[in-house]
Amino acid sequence: MAAPGRRERTKAANRAAILAAGRERFAARGYDAVGVRDIVRGTELASGTFYNYFPDKQAVFRAIVEEFGAEARRRVRDARRSAAGAEDFLESGFRAFFEFIVADPVTFAFLRRNLGTIRERFGDSVLPAGLGELEEDIRAAMARGYLPDVDVGYLAHAMLAVGLELGQELAERDPPDVEGATAFVTALFSRGVTDLSRRYSATPCAPASPSS
Repeated sequence: MAAPGRRERTKAANRAAILAAGRERFAARGYDAVGVRDIVRGTELASGTFYNYFPDKQAVFRAIVEEFGAEARRRVRDARRSAAGAEDFLESGFRAFFEFIVADPVTFAFLRRNLGTIRERFGDSVLPAGLGELEEDIRAAMARGYLPDVDVGYLAHAMLAVGLELGQELAERDPPDVEGATAFVTALFSRGVTDLSRRYSATPCAPASPSS
């Protein structure tokens, strides 16, 4: 493929500058307290240039969330796919997500201030993709015998919801307790999935009809 021309490189650099400034402003002040002017002031661009790339601050925030979501999903899927057993499947996936939250200072500050906003206003940017991938990974783990045969939809929704809530709680603690959060949620789901498996297998069959 031909290398991008000067115009394309400039456009990519301008967009990246806007996103970088947005991450810093949203991380420092939160979504509601930041306006387009605040983001532009964090760049060397003219005010009008912003609108060549984004219509408003919401579009900038969504693009940042989508980037974060894509990277978080990549790390979590890599961890889950290399797991060797049920507990490892659960532990490695949650640990990868929690470690992603705290790994980079700007990312950590952004997520710490805005996790509630992301979940409430922008969940449609990342949650459906993450949910579909999680369901695929759960089915693959079941096929390998790592997880018992349980309701995939219920389990995936539960894991995603608890992971997000616990991620927000983890981010509020000083220092953030990745190990504690990982151990807690792993025990919660390992025991819960085992119990569900026992309940399913213990469900009595309907009595046979009496022979005539």
